[in-house]
Amino acid sequence: MLTLDIFGFKALWSPYFLLSLIVITVCYFILTTKYRSLFPDGEALTKTQGALFLLSIILLYAIKGSPIDLLAHLMFWVHMIQMAALVLIVPPIFILSIPNWVWRKLFCFRAINFAFTVLTKPLIALIVFNGLFSFYHVPMIFDHVMQNVWFHAGYSILLFLVATFMWWPLLNQMPEHQTLTGLKKVGYIFADGILLTPACALIIFANTPMYGTYSDPNVWGQVMSLCVGSANFESLNLSGPELFSSMSLLHDQQLGGVLMKIIQEIIYGVILGHVFFEWYRKDQADSELEMQQSLNPSLIK
Repeated sequence: MLTLDIFGFKALWSPYFLLSLIVITVCYFILTTKYRSLFPDGEALTKTQGALFLLSIILLYAIKGSPIDLLAHLMFWVHMIQMAALVLIVPPIFILSIPNWVWRKLFCFRAINFAFTVLTKPLIALIVFNGLFSFYHVPMIFDHVMQNVWFHAGYSILLFLVATFMWWPLLNQMPEHQTLTGLKKVGYIFADGILLTPACALIIFANTPMYGTYSDPNVWGQVMSLCVGSANFESLNLSGPELFSSMSLLHDQQLGGVLMKIIQEIIYGVILGHVFFEWYRKDQADSELEMQQSLNPSLIK
């Protein structure tokens, strides 16, 4: 069985992508520390926010710049783990890592403010995210996107953006953007899980391999040429992804659907627990305040 080393350092570690992420990280910390005093409402960056931003950048590089990205072109189940991280793990961490005053400055741009105002409405956010995710995994569309470097990069960015819009109503810390509270957040999470189920079920219960990207040598060759370079790939004289895995194409596909659903359930379960305890603490605090006001009417403004 062949190893990934044959593709070379550049294909394995995406140095230009890494450099881009390093530049973004440096700009983030310079803006939120050294230059925050230039903004009237600039607040000090907390250790938690800084750590979360670093974590989101590390995860993003791991799934899109490390050998995991190359493996995702060879094994469908790795692709689904990559997708789960891209839309279910990184966006929530990214949202929590950005200070509120930075978000408010971003909303001063009309286009950004319009996008967040419209696309973070709960019903729209759910439909757009789950629709685009399911649409992406329609076999004909998936194979077409994977064979074009610009379509692939563009759709990945689009999925990340709509995932951010989807998570925004649940996790943003800005009082003026709180569109969901209490039980509505719980219902939102359940609805999101239900809407993602059909796409996973289609993949899990399919009787044959659906994606030419992994089953058709010609399509796979085109995809790999874009990933590792046409000249480099042609010199390797490879016939298909079966050279790198002993798993059958059908089992690979089914495992991908199962992993996506399991990861989704775990993440939504964690968020559900966070939402429930946040709601419980707020309810307890409100009850204690009401009790204190009933015992001491002078506390009522």
